[in-house]
Amino acid sequence: MKKILIIFAAMLSLFGGRAMAQRCLPGMSAVEIKADMADGFYTGNSRNCGYSFGVFYSVYKGGANTWSFGGEYLQTYKPYGAKGRIPVAQFTGEVGYNLHLLSDYSQTFHLYGGVSALGGYETVNWGKQLLPDGSIIQAEDAFIYGGAVTLSADIYLSDHVALGAHIKERFVFGNDTGHFLFAYGLHLKYQF
Repeated sequence: MKKILIIFAAMLSLFGGRAMAQRCLPGMSAVEIKADMADGFYTGNSRNCGYSFGVFYSVYKGGANTWSFGGEYLQTYKPYGAKGRIPVAQFTGEVGYNLHLLSDYSQTFHLYGGVSALGGYETVNWGKQLLPDGSIIQAEDAFIYGGAVTLSADIYLSDHVALGAHIKERFVFGNDTGHFLFAYGLHLKYQF
């Protein structure tokens, strides 16, 4: 009977507590793939909405804060005439810092707020200034610079894979097509 009580006590001590995952520790890294909708939700009738795709590499520092480096392709449209639209594409590189705001006890959920600097190139109508109706686009292709603020949430599906959602406000200068772009979307992160 004494042996059974010792085995039972050992099982309770082994299985009673939960082991916490080793996530977001200093020195760890992650690769993140992002897909966003920009300036609204595209439904087929929307003429000014767009989308973006990006790939980012993050390095974790103390307190689950991260430095991130990456690139993004953003495609938006400017309405033209009754039914037309003019494509505006941005190719940007980005460097940012994400501050860890909140997480749960099990390290399954994380909330981040971030700021970043960006620079790149913007092309309007892929460099074609003459439109089919004979009009000429006054906005020109340009090198752009600026920054962004981001709020993102991650939910870990396993020790290495997280699915997340984020909102981002970009502000860019050096172009003629507008300075502010709001985007929201999903991301998939692999941590190693």
